[in-house]
Amino acid sequence: MTQRLCEGRVAIVTGAGRGIGRQYALMLAAHGARVVVNDLGGARDGTPGQDEEPPAEAVVREIRAAGGEAVANRESCADWKAAGRMIEQAVDTWGRLDVLVNNAGILRDRMLTNMTEEEWDAVIAVHLKGTFAPMHHAANHWKNRHKAGDTSLAGRVINTTSVSGVFGNVGQANYGAAKAGIAAMTVIAARELRRYDVTVNAISPHAYTRMTADLRAQTDEEIELRDPKWIAPIVVWLASRESSQVTARVIDAGGGSFGVMEGWRLGPSTPQVADPREVGALLTDLVARAQPNMGMNAKPAEI
Repeated sequence: MTQRLCEGRVAIVTGAGRGIGRQYALMLAAHGARVVVNDLGGARDGTPGQDEEPPAEAVVREIRAAGGEAVANRESCADWKAAGRMIEQAVDTWGRLDVLVNNAGILRDRMLTNMTEEEWDAVIAVHLKGTFAPMHHAANHWKNRHKAGDTSLAGRVINTTSVSGVFGNVGQANYGAAKAGIAAMTVIAARELRRYDVTVNAISPHAYTRMTADLRAQTDEEIELRDPKWIAPIVVWLASRESSQVTARVIDAGGGSFGVMEGWRLGPSTPQVADPREVGALLTDLVARAQPNMGMNAKPAEI
């Protein structure tokens, strides 16, 4: 490889023991990054795993065997103090942090009428708080370095959203709400952290992993197109210093293509009225003229 995009950069990848996160960690390391591989080692729903070797350690071993540098972290990214310790581990080990990839996630799919409070809380905690907490601590690390005179940080945050949040998916009120929150938080954080030379983007991945393997039958061609190896190159480039002009974006990736999501836009509008009896005709007309909401396949949905 003639050019390594992340030579010497220090990266954290949460949920990096399997699937997409593992691919991110391996490719970041292959491009010269030193990687903190974070993974609790749990099952898909977040309950304790049964692996003989914790997945974080397995990925670290794989990176080191290929000549890279990596350390394992098995703490919960949704735990405020643990998220802080994760950032501290990167700094204590290699002197700084350059890249944070928030990828950890679980699934507790259930229809709204059947979803329990615990199923809601668990998913919101891992996805939404598990993105906010590491980002908060990383942002303060970069803020302090900037105040100390480091004005060319090239800090990078890469979050993980989903079409379930951007477009909506039946049976995933908890997961979709968390992922929609992450998309919004990405844009807000990008605006706040730009002053410190930090970019913040999000990936909306289409990947065949243990998280999605049993959601529906997929052909061999679909499995190949949804291999995480097609998503990792985008993350590695976003993690590099070359990506400084790309921020506050949600990037749809995998399944045969990648592209930039376009967020909520104001459609047809009308002057405000004081009488609620006038609203019906006006709003019905606006809805008729508005573009339909998109579905999971990025095509107009019935609702």
